[in-house]
Amino acid sequence: MEASAVETRVFVEVRRRLQSALLIVGEPKEGGIPMDVSIMPSLLQMKTPTGCTEVRLPAEVRLVPSSCRGLQYVAGDGLHLRLQAHTEFSTKLISIFNQSLQAQECCTFYCQSCGEVIIRDRKLLRILPLPSENWGALIGEWCCHPDPFANKPLHPRENDCFIGDSFFLVNIRNDLRQEPKANTKVICKRCKVMLGEIMSSETTKFYMTEIIIQPSERSFPIIPRSQFVQSVIAQCLVELSSARSTFRFTIQDQDGKVYILFWLLNSDSVVIESLSSDHIKKFPLLEDTLKADFSSAWNAIKVLYQPCLRSGDEKLASSWESDISVHSLTLPAATCLELLLILSRSNAILPPSLRQMNSFQVAFLKM
Repeated sequence: MEASAVETRVFVEVRRRLQSALLIVGEPKEGGIPMDVSIMPSLLQMKTPTGCTEVRLPAEVRLVPSSCRGLQYVAGDGLHLRLQAHTEFSTKLISIFNQSLQAQECCTFYCQSCGEVIIRDRKLLRILPLPSENWGALIGEWCCHPDPFANKPLHPRENDCFIGDSFFLVNIRNDLRQEPKANTKVICKRCKVMLGEIMSSETTKFYMTEIIIQPSERSFPIIPRSQFVQSVIAQCLVELSSARSTFRFTIQDQDGKVYILFWLLNSDSVVIESLSSDHIKKFPLLEDTLKADFSSAWNAIKVLYQPCLRSGDEKLASSWESDISVHSLTLPAATCLELLLILSRSNAILPPSLRQMNSFQVAFLKM
């Protein structure tokens, strides 16, 4: 976005599957002055008597100006309109578990927050997905004889890594590099972040939001914390909704306390926004959100969410927990609060008319 005498906010949500876009052009900061809006396939231009603002679209996104429809003015937002859009935006994900890892390859487990090595040079021979949490209850439907897996928990061997919904299970052997707090929690000895839990004398659960696993010959990748948390949670929600045909989730801590109710709306959004400096507030946790030109574009999932921190939220949270169509994701309590902060900021920078849907708040999580 080119600097000029006029500051105008622009928000675009492109739906890849629908090949459509919602465009919102905010009123000039000065207010009460006329503005000409020009839409070109790769450029949005807003002119006023005092200046001009241009927003260039990513090369992968092309609008169809002749398809504009539904033009309306919304108080507090500005001009709303819909139009066709062509996009080839690729989804470059932060890998939860590096898919290029090969059998016999040595891996190193890092604390994502500070880069401390947790397990060094572990050779993983088997990387296996765990069954769903309710698999034991379904055994009776599958077997015509007594449950052969009764009282037989799934524990990884020395060179195994089992992948759950939001965690890894590994056999810690003797190379865990720090003492677990109170023999139940695994704490990073450098930054004191909770990384996981001791499940048995040999098995440790590491949360996906806290650990990065890399081939040992590679260096630790520096990824902003908020970007990493968003990408991991977004991937978890998308994969679970696809595998289990569920779109409602609860986010809870290791003690079972529910922090957030999630409703996944779609996973094919490309969000483009340009914000004046008044809309950007630097916050250490959200260090990747401050851009030099105050404009950005990213793949995202769109969610409805409801915080459950007040006493009055317990009834709604309880009704969701008792619904078999709702799936629970467990994260460390500190990460639940981080996620709430990320959602709150995402919601706060949306145009006002897009921030609420029924009793839920709306947010985007970057892929």
